[in-house]
Amino acid sequence: MCGIFGAVTPGMDAAAVAALGVFSLQHRGQESAGIAVSDGEQLMLYKDLGLIAQVLDERRLPSLRGPLAISHCRYSTTGSTVWENAQPTFRLGRGRSIAIAHNGNLVNTRELLAHLEGGKSRLSATTDTELLTTLLADDPSQDTVEALKRVLPLVQGAYSLAILDEKRVIGVRDPFGFRPLVLGRLEVAEGDPEGSHSGGWLISSESAAIEVAGGTVVRDVEPGEIVILEEGKEPVSVRFAEGHEQLCVFELIYFGRPDSYMLGRNLYESRRRMGVALAAEAPVAADLVMPVPDTGAPAAAGYAEGSGLPYREGMVRNRYSGRTFIQPSQGMRQRGVTVKLSPLREVVAGKRLIVVDDSIVRGTTTRQIVALLRKAGATEVHLRISSPPIHHPCFYGIDTQIETELIASTHSVEEIREFLGADSLSYLSIGGVLAALDLPYDRFCFACFDGRYPVPVPYDTTRHKFVLEDAVGEPVSHGEAEALARTAAHE
Repeated sequence: MCGIFGAVTPGMDAAAVAALGVFSLQHRGQESAGIAVSDGEQLMLYKDLGLIAQVLDERRLPSLRGPLAISHCRYSTTGSTVWENAQPTFRLGRGRSIAIAHNGNLVNTRELLAHLEGGKSRLSATTDTELLTTLLADDPSQDTVEALKRVLPLVQGAYSLAILDEKRVIGVRDPFGFRPLVLGRLEVAEGDPEGSHSGGWLISSESAAIEVAGGTVVRDVEPGEIVILEEGKEPVSVRFAEGHEQLCVFELIYFGRPDSYMLGRNLYESRRRMGVALAAEAPVAADLVMPVPDTGAPAAAGYAEGSGLPYREGMVRNRYSGRTFIQPSQGMRQRGVTVKLSPLREVVAGKRLIVVDDSIVRGTTTRQIVALLRKAGATEVHLRISSPPIHHPCFYGIDTQIETELIASTHSVEEIREFLGADSLSYLSIGGVLAALDLPYDRFCFACFDGRYPVPVPYDTTRHKFVLEDAVGEPVSHGEAEALARTAAHE
C-alpha cells in the first residue's frame, strides 16, 4: 500500500499542503511518516515512526521551508519497521540530491544489487526504495530525469514514485501501473490579487487526497510515464516505457478511500455494485444483512439492495484501535478483535445474519467475529465475501503471507467455512468483480486470486518473499523466474 503525495506551490511553502495530502492517505500506511522539502537550492528531510499527526505536527512543519515537497506514509512489505526504513529516502549523489517516496514493491532486488557499486554494505536501510534511491543518486547523468530513463528499465515490479530534487517534483508510474498515481492542479490562492501564488501542481496516490488538499484532479499518471512538475510551468510528460495498465484490483475492492476514483470508477459505488453481484451469485435465507466494519459496509449495502433484505449495523468498531495499538501481553493480543469490534446484541440476537466483508486472508480474525456474533445471540451466521478467495501472495506492494499461510491456498471453501464456524460461506467470483466494475480483465492484476503474475517473480512463491535483510537463496535466471510464475499460475 503506502501513501505518497507531492506538491509544487509557487510563492508559498509546500510542507503544509504535502502534510495535509498525506494525512488524507493515512489509511494506506500507519507505521511511519515523513516529508522532504526543497527551497530551490537544497533539500531538507524529516521522518519518524508513528502516525502522520504525530510525526508532521505544527511544531515541525514551519521549519520545513520551500515551494517543493513530497510526503509518505508507510505500510511495510520489505524491511523492518525501524526509523531507517521510514520514507522519503534521501541520497546525496554525484550529480544531485534526491528524495523518493515509493508505493509498491520491487521483485528484482537481487539483480539490482549487482548494479550497485559496493553492494548491500552501502545501504543504510533494508528497503527496495533505499536501493532504488542509491542507484539513481549514483547515476552519472546530471539530470534526474535522464537518470530515471537509464535506471528504470533495469527495475521490475511495482513502483509509483514521488521524487524530489532541488528544482522539481517528479511523478513516476511503472509500466504496468500496479499502484495508482494521480495528477492534480492547485488553484490560485484566495485573496491573492497580485497573483504571486500562481497556482501549483500535486501528485497523489489517490484522487481524494488531491481534493482534500484544495486541488482539482487532472488525470491519472499513465503507466510507463514520468511527469515533471516545476514552479510556474505546465507539467512535462516523458515516456520511459510502453505502458499496459494492470492496476491492482484490490485497490478498488479494499485499499482506496471510498470517495476516491480509479479508472473512472468511484470506489464506494464499485464496492456497492460488488455487493449487488454477490447477492445474485450467493443468495441465502436470512433476517438481515450487516457489514464487518468498516471495510464491508459498501458491499453489505449492495447485498441488502440486491437481496431485498434489511441492512443493519451489527457491530461497532473502535476507530482508535489501529495497527499501532500496543498489546502488552499474549492475552491482549488474543483479544485484539474484541478491542476493535463489539456486537450490538439488540440487533443480532435471535437473527439469521448475512455478514459481508471484503476479503479473508488467514481467517483468524473472521473466525473470532463469527464467535462474537454467536455469543451475542445470532442464530445463524452466513459469510459473504465481496472478492474471490486469495490463493496467492502479492509481490507488488501488499504484505500478504507466503502462499502456504493463506487459508484459501490450503483449504477448500467448505473447509474454510468449517474453520470459521459459519453456517455458509460464499465468495464473489472474478467475473462478478469485473461485472461490477464494467471493465475488462486485462485492465487489472488479479495475481492474488488466480496466480497470473504480470511480472515474473524470481523466487519460490510458495515459501519465500525476498527482502534485503534476507540472505537466503541465490539469484535465478530470467527463464527460471518465468517458469516459477507459470507454475504458480497453473496451480
